[in-house]
Amino acid sequence: MVGIPKGNVILTGCGHTDWLSGCCFHPSGTKLATSSGDTTVKLWDLVKGDCILTLGGHSHAVWSCTWHSCGDFVASSSLDTTGKVWDVNSERCRYTLRGHTDSVNSIEFFPFSNTLLTSSADKSLSIWDARMGCCAQSLYGHMHSINDATFTARGHMIASCDTCGVTKIWDFRKLLPMVSIDIGPSPGNEVAFDSSE
Repeated sequence: MVGIPKGNVILTGCGHTDWLSGCCFHPSGTKLATSSGDTTVKLWDLVKGDCILTLGGHSHAVWSCTWHSCGDFVASSSLDTTGKVWDVNSERCRYTLRGHTDSVNSIEFFPFSNTLLTSSADKSLSIWDARMGCCAQSLYGHMHSINDATFTARGHMIASCDTCGVTKIWDFRKLLPMVSIDIGPSPGNEVAFDSSE
């Protein structure tokens, strides 16, 4: 972890046995979740600088992780075609999200809700009810593996990007595509909205 603006190293940690794929700060800023090619998600105490919990259950690399806004749950997405919702307090997997037929490349909680968004190499996006662990809706329109997807802060739109450089904007309320932007041929690896959106 690096401090801004000086760029000085504040904290380092060792524990994963393979490459890191993602990290996400706890809503309070006191913890960090990391995902890895070693099939685990690790939770770190930023005050102590130690790993406080390892969440194991995926059978292949974990691509991303995200905290729920309450800070009690972490969700993860994996090459094993599943997402998982982890209960941090009980230190167990609450639900395994099954439905995608290829790698689940990203996962994100809708702000202040129990809705999850996943993107997959099967060319689809899925909306999940995290309380029930079930898929509520799938969105189709990409012709290639989807690398990332995200909500706007207000939650009225979704953006997604794929391996051939196509970015799509979706109306989250109607669950329909609004705009498709082709910036290929290089892949789009991550999408983000301006905070004013």
